[in-house]
Amino acid sequence: MDFLKTILPYILSGISVGGQYALIAVGYTMVYGILRLINFAHGDVFMVAGLIMVYLAAALPLYVAIPIVIIITMLLVYFIEQAAYKPLRNSPRMSIMISAIGVSYLLQNLALYITGGLNKNYPRIPWISDSITVLDATTKRVTVITPFLVIALMIALVLFINHTKIGMATRAVAKDFETSQLMGIKLNSVISVTFAIGSFLAAIGSMLYFSNYPGVIPTAGGMPGLKAFVAAVFGGIGSIPGAVLGGTIIGICESIIKGLDSILIQSGIIKTPLELATFSDAFTFVLLIIILIFVPTGLFGEKTTDKV
Repeated sequence: MDFLKTILPYILSGISVGGQYALIAVGYTMVYGILRLINFAHGDVFMVAGLIMVYLAAALPLYVAIPIVIIITMLLVYFIEQAAYKPLRNSPRMSIMISAIGVSYLLQNLALYITGGLNKNYPRIPWISDSITVLDATTKRVTVITPFLVIALMIALVLFINHTKIGMATRAVAKDFETSQLMGIKLNSVISVTFAIGSFLAAIGSMLYFSNYPGVIPTAGGMPGLKAFVAAVFGGIGSIPGAVLGGTIIGICESIIKGLDSILIQSGIIKTPLELATFSDAFTFVLLIIILIFVPTGLFGEKTTDKV
């Protein structure tokens, strides 16, 4: 029981941050499913959504600022897709990937120019930022509501994809890009909707993430974006449930590693800290290497064959 009390806060924190990674990972996995593109700018869109909230919340009530942040984030991604990705749609895959990396650095540098590189404090969102107690563990309410919100959003997304016209068109494009065009599916509309969904989830994820980690800097989206990418690969890139599961597993493991010294000391296993938290980020990428070696398609990924 004492061990459970010791490890519970880290598990709760891990589930919460894992859910936030999952929201970003779904954006990666959906875009990849359609365009076979790893959108490396997606993590920076997440960061920009955080900065937009910082500035809007200083001038507007939060109930007005929150929907505006979501709308601006979606418009930003639409503009990026139209300006940086659409012209390269028929180019080699490497070209569009380089374009995505360029957009990533552009967003970071714009954020650096606007903020001067200074840390911006994310506004406190009432209710979700309040502290609560769960089985003697004190945490923020956002930690508890994140997994439920993620599950609700994923159910809504799966229903959208499986039971709406545009959702079924998305599945068709993901299955066979060329044939779906010949069948009259409006490719541009499908791609725009895919990017819109990904940016919407990234905006929601940024609100949850920065409510827990309130410092917003120009590089704040880099590590969460990379970890979300690993989550997408781990679950099987192209699979929405896989992205959610991958994000949750990575979040829990990362949180436990960060608190491993404290857990081992309280359990009496060690007497002095081993500074194991240093390896929390490295674990994610070691996991990526292991996945690519032993399960290249991820947990739920489909094996694909190249057409000749």
